[in-house]
Amino acid sequence: MTPPTETLTAERILEATEEVLRRHGPAKATVVDVARALGVSHGSVYRHFRTKAVLREAVTKRWLDRTSQRLAGIVTGDGTPEERLRAWLAALFEAKRHKAGDDPELFATYTVLTDENGAAVGEHIADLTAQLTRIIEDGTGSGTFRTPDPAVAARAVFQATGRFHDPGYAREWERPEAEEEFTAVVDLLIRGLGRA
Repeated sequence: MTPPTETLTAERILEATEEVLRRHGPAKATVVDVARALGVSHGSVYRHFRTKAVLREAVTKRWLDRTSQRLAGIVTGDGTPEERLRAWLAALFEAKRHKAGDDPELFATYTVLTDENGAAVGEHIADLTAQLTRIIEDGTGSGTFRTPDPAVAARAVFQATGRFHDPGYAREWERPEAEEEFTAVVDLLIRGLGRA
């Protein structure tokens, strides 16, 4: 085994794990495969991630966090609350569609991993609904939206748009009418928030 040319970090291990998962899938990927890809012993990987399950959870969280981070900028960005809400929902839909369409093998792998890692998925959903809550609170404060409880409204918006971000619907995202259906749902939600 050749010594690594750069310091072994958790980030390097996660990057290698993602490549191994892409190549082998979640059923066949092992910590030994990850170590081999990095040119280190599997013990070196275990020093950063004590079990295979912990490593798989960390790579799942990293994947989910990419979406959360992209959306966070919209929450605090320019525009009215309605514009930000529309942009946020569109960015979530596009991010999920992008992941499913550009790398279907890795998307299928992460679908399996997210089923295994309920805690990481729960944290991800909580983060996303918190972002939505902040936008809806801004809208309530400015009079754009009328809702007595922005957190409840945020959860409802998230659930109502599930068809456009839940991986279970990925096959439907590329249908020609998907964009039109998405716009119709968002328009309905915006009107509802304005009248609540």
